[in-house]
Amino acid sequence: MQFDQLKRREFITLLGGAVAWPVAARAQQERTRRVGVLAGYERHVPEFEAFRKQLHELGYIEGKNLVIDWRYSDEGTARLSILAEELVGLHPDVLVSITTPATAAVKAATGGIPIVFANVGDPVATGFVASLAQPRGNLTGQSNVARDLSGKRLELLKEIIPTSSIVAVIWNPTNSAVRLAWHETQDAALPLGLRLISIEVRTVSDIVSAFDIAKQEGCQGLIVLPDPLTGSHRSAIIALAAKARIPTVYGYREYVDEGGLLAYGANYRALYRRTAIYVDKILKGTKPAELPVEQPTTFDLVVNLKTAQALGLTLPPSLLIRAEAIE
Repeated sequence: MQFDQLKRREFITLLGGAVAWPVAARAQQERTRRVGVLAGYERHVPEFEAFRKQLHELGYIEGKNLVIDWRYSDEGTARLSILAEELVGLHPDVLVSITTPATAAVKAATGGIPIVFANVGDPVATGFVASLAQPRGNLTGQSNVARDLSGKRLELLKEIIPTSSIVAVIWNPTNSAVRLAWHETQDAALPLGLRLISIEVRTVSDIVSAFDIAKQEGCQGLIVLPDPLTGSHRSAIIALAAKARIPTVYGYREYVDEGGLLAYGANYRALYRRTAIYVDKILKGTKPAELPVEQPTTFDLVVNLKTAQALGLTLPPSLLIRAEAIE
């Protein structure tokens, strides 16, 4: 009799645990996750919406089971370091860093919180990961650089202006990834018979004067290397290029959407969707070291026909066949 009562009590205990387990599992599954985002430029850009939309499609809803803490600045590394410390103090489940300077800031701020970076030039050369295949540490993510991107932009400029011999390059030397892009551009210039005029920009006033320098040097074309500083002031750059009447090639399509001549680079919407997928994987238990760094596989080649016409350019049919044309 006592034996039967004992077994009955054990059965009830087990049954109670079985009933409670799904409740506990659901509570754990539905708990609010916190993601901190540090960007090296303005927040309200189309790529960020792609990131949020992908998270939504993966089941994360802001205000219900997700909080995203946004911090963004293009005011230099000191400001980014302060913002990175703020985000770490909020104890997020995952940090997302956008641009090389932002990634350097969050890397310095924490060695324990998982970090998913995006829009980073060369994460190995900049010391963020040990290798693309095996990142190690607490960082992984999406690089925005594929082999010879900078060289291809220079080739496109030469294709548009076959007679060009002098090309200006606007670049920010304080960004380690941009320094690498500058060296790649230099390597590509000699075979194309081009002489490069290096125009370094560190502030907005540098950007304004850059086009005067390009005109004084007799440049027939110009390259703007992708960077948080230039990206944050792209409207001013587009206007200055139009005023100076210098054909200019950019690193991503938003320049062309706003009136720039031509852009070639990674498709940033695709890149940020992949960033959201990596965040999801980490929230579900995957370690950053187990996720190889990805390089872009989707690229944008976009040309603004109205801008080309305003500059008096006749674009070669071989380019128009390959490019997405914006009227």
